[in-house]
Amino acid sequence: MNGWILAAAVTLGGGVGATVWGVATGPLRRRVVAQNLCTAFACPALLLLSQGYDRPSYVDLALVLALLGPVGTLVFARLLADDLAEDPPSAWGLTYAAAAVGAVVVPALCVAVGPSRAMAKLLVVGVLLIGGNVVASRALSGGFPEVRRG
Repeated sequence: MNGWILAAAVTLGGGVGATVWGVATGPLRRRVVAQNLCTAFACPALLLLSQGYDRPSYVDLALVLALLGPVGTLVFARLLADDLAEDPPSAWGLTYAAAAVGAVVVPALCVAVGPSRAMAKLLVVGVLLIGGNVVASRALSGGFPEVRRG
């Protein structure tokens, strides 16, 4: 076991374990936020595992997850808009913590990989991960008022 795999295990254990607990218990607003955060923690873990096991295909999986995870959260936010309007979730602290994990993991991996196509792909995954998480959290916490006006 090397440091990359250990960091992935800590990320998966802490982040995904907490999100599974959040999805399994609590009100609807906590479950939707936990579903969003699962992507935010699983994606950096996949990036760390990619470096630890020297498997570039894990980066492709993280890229797909970074694209589809926030989209799934936005679909849930749209479908559950009436229920979430009564008791909107507020998870900005968790959102910033998850974004910080991505912001620490991606540059560390970029340094380890060096200038190459793999580094460009890591940067794209990082931007999608952080940006998608922030947009999805904003949509969950009340949405975009300018969109609701038509």
